[in-house]
Amino acid sequence: MSDTLPDRLSVNPNSPYYDEAVLARGVGIRFKGVEKTNVEEYCVSEGWVRLSAGKTLDRAGNPMTVKLKGTVEPYFREEG
Repeated sequence: MSDTLPDRLSVNPNSPYYDEAVLARGVGIRFKGVEKTNVEEYCVSEGWVRLSAGKTLDRAGNPMTVKLKGTVEPYFREEG
């Protein structure tokens, strides 16, 4: 498997940007230099992340999200 992350990735299985193999390796996100743990989707080239807004859900049962713009740095989390 490649050590490069995709430009865009989502944790929602219904999204066309969902990749189970990459997510299984453990992906971390730094947004504007700060580690974020509630990222639902990111895009490096466009410079944005979608963060879940608490535990609120929309009508379809998906988490409510907020889209923020800034520098996105995805990385693989190290084992151990």
